[in-house]
Amino acid sequence: MKVLTQFEKKPLLFQNPRKIISCDNPESFSACFEEIEIALCSGFFVAGFFSYEAGYCFEETLHKDKQYDFPLVYLGVYDAPKRSNLVSKVKTSQSELNGLRLNITQKNYFKDIDTIRNYIAKGDVYQITYCIKLLAKFKGDPLALYERLLKEQPVPYPAYLETERFRILSLSPEMFIKKTGGFTSTKPMKGTWPRGTNLLSDFSRRVRFQFDKKNRAENVMIADLLRNDLGRIGLNVRAPRLFEVAGYRKLYQMTSTITAKLDKDLPIRELFASLFPSGSVTGAPKIRAMEIIRQLELEERKIYTGAIGYICPNRDLFFNIPIRTLLIEGENAEMGIGGGIVWDSTPGGEWSEGLLKARFVTDMARSNAGLL
Repeated sequence: MKVLTQFEKKPLLFQNPRKIISCDNPESFSACFEEIEIALCSGFFVAGFFSYEAGYCFEETLHKDKQYDFPLVYLGVYDAPKRSNLVSKVKTSQSELNGLRLNITQKNYFKDIDTIRNYIAKGDVYQITYCIKLLAKFKGDPLALYERLLKEQPVPYPAYLETERFRILSLSPEMFIKKTGGFTSTKPMKGTWPRGTNLLSDFSRRVRFQFDKKNRAENVMIADLLRNDLGRIGLNVRAPRLFEVAGYRKLYQMTSTITAKLDKDLPIRELFASLFPSGSVTGAPKIRAMEIIRQLELEERKIYTGAIGYICPNRDLFFNIPIRTLLIEGENAEMGIGGGIVWDSTPGGEWSEGLLKARFVTDMARSNAGLL
């Protein structure tokens, strides 16, 4: 197993693991955290991922005794990483995605959005992050495709994972958690807006986005949820930055920053139990949102909206949220596409926003008929 993180333009390459910590059923979930603690106490690094479905194992009301098709936890135990990248020896043009399609019809998608709005109207939830999937056939070298996508769509928290069974290409613009000593920060992302076609229209759209009431309402709702989650395990919880706008090639995204002081020796399970999965990928309140997500979504999310990253022996850690992330197994590829649904959301608007988020893939694919 190889794990490459390039968070904040600081590449770390983990390879040749001493062992793999993994489980695909809730029975073995707690044992994974025991193995993590043993590895850290022995002076090793731990790197890999937690799938979205791992979040069910932290809550009794969400717990379900079943064997999952995709690992809940997949982490390698490593010596110190190298400060270098993997480099593909294959030409990027030889790596292709073809036959793109969605796993849901527009009619059924609209129906699900209306169902979510009904839950909101009844007061069950304030917001739901609802996910569909983009499916495709893949041919070529996954690392070459990752390099191509990252070159065309630079993001602050990219990662690449390679196992015998699958490859994960994470072009993520969202940070889950960063912990250095006792100082911890998280940056929930909520809000999306298309960029303009020239300098003037682009500036105008950025300003309109930054002060758009719907996107601000979405963003602050999730920022409040994360403040509450961090408050359960930390002190001095603050929100030093709200409604920041980050520009990417195709779109703008809105983030806020939440910080807290944690015990630097806090057990890893306790930290994840409080925060995982991030409220930005579930909605609020979190538990009821996750129940509705499991009811409505057609497939398990797997790596999408889980967490990819690493933990150091001193318990410093850094994880992204794998959105804009491709999972490749053999010739099959999939990518989750999600959006925060609130009362003001419209089915057509959310559908268009999802396709906008996927454009970094669909624009370079050879076949995207019917999607855009």
